[in-house]
Amino acid sequence: MQTSIHQHSIKWNNKSTVVDQLNPVQLPLVVIGIFFSILLFSLIVSVTSITQGVLFIIGIAFGLTLLHARFGFTSAFRRLLSVGNIQGLQSHLLMLAVATTLFGIILSTGFSFTGSGPQGYVFPVGLSVVAGSFLFGIGMQMGSGCASGTLYTVGGGKSSMILTLLGFIGGSVLGAYHIAFWRGLPSLPAISLAESTGFGYFGGWIVQMLIFAGIYGITLKIARKKNPPKMKPLATTTGFKKLWRGAWPLLLAAIILGGLNALTLSIRGNPWGITSAFALWGSKFLQLLGIDVSNWTYWQGNTEALQQTVLADSTSVMNFGIILGAFIAAAFQGNFKPGKIKPGIAAASIVGGVLMGYGARLAFGCNIGAYFGGIASFSLHGWVWMIMALAGTYTALFIRPLFGLKNPSPKDSIC
Repeated sequence: MQTSIHQHSIKWNNKSTVVDQLNPVQLPLVVIGIFFSILLFSLIVSVTSITQGVLFIIGIAFGLTLLHARFGFTSAFRRLLSVGNIQGLQSHLLMLAVATTLFGIILSTGFSFTGSGPQGYVFPVGLSVVAGSFLFGIGMQMGSGCASGTLYTVGGGKSSMILTLLGFIGGSVLGAYHIAFWRGLPSLPAISLAESTGFGYFGGWIVQMLIFAGIYGITLKIARKKNPPKMKPLATTTGFKKLWRGAWPLLLAAIILGGLNALTLSIRGNPWGITSAFALWGSKFLQLLGIDVSNWTYWQGNTEALQQTVLADSTSVMNFGIILGAFIAAAFQGNFKPGKIKPGIAAASIVGGVLMGYGARLAFGCNIGAYFGGIASFSLHGWVWMIMALAGTYTALFIRPLFGLKNPSPKDSIC
């Protein structure tokens, strides 16, 4: 009898969404979110350019997608290594396959909506990347969210993530301050699986598709062997109301995210990124305190960013869009409900944020800039980031319980 119930549970949980009763719309919050989005868009366009305004709107689209699907990088890694659940990682593979295909077309043809030649995120592979991505892997499990996860859950009303964000900013500044040391350590040059190998973008695309297929095959074997609990499906509704009220299927979100990243590349000339803005915000704050950061190695050649408004920084305006997009989505779902923060969770959030901020600076990016953008750009450093972040995640599984954080268990009915 227990076996049949367990099998039924797995079958029911096989989808990432399920039709269920939703909370009432928080209409006043929806109106506030839309009002501030329009206001900020108008300010961005008037102070900078229409291109920045478009990037802000794309940021809103990222926020809406991430929250509606609860698309996780942190949780996907944790579920994989703790119980063998592969649903999250498989959505990553689809997202990366879509982005890789579109990036290959854009980078090989030089296609751009704005005339700025597109450049992928291809960076050196050295000890800084190895150490930084490992620290980031620990940090995102301690902080219960990655870079994108921090932003969209802040917008979605998770109180502890505000502490994670503050730690993220502090760690980013510290990493920027120490960058000269880390960049001086042994390193291989930037290696592109398309351009550095002689394969070209079509050959590089084939290589990456084979890697994705290989990882997919491995995940299937893991799932068959461990028979893990499935992810808890998100409550959704039917019809057109799904667009603004219900949860979105995980695989649909993966396709949308891949497309939005390619759109970002074709508009601003670089893929989606998040954490460079944190270093900028923190450095500007230090300047207000009278600390001169312009002579740091990290800011050499880019001191103009320290003097300009943050609205001139495309990463910053996209981050603002992610937060507002997630806020609007959470309000439509009736889920914006900040709560109290337990001391252990608060400590883990701050520590995790600092580790992620520091690690992201060392590793040329986070789960978005290095992992998502790096792999989609055919960069070897993106694959190294993935491996070391998984190693950091495994390490963090032993640390999380010390702060009162739970890990998925094979005995759970859902994870």
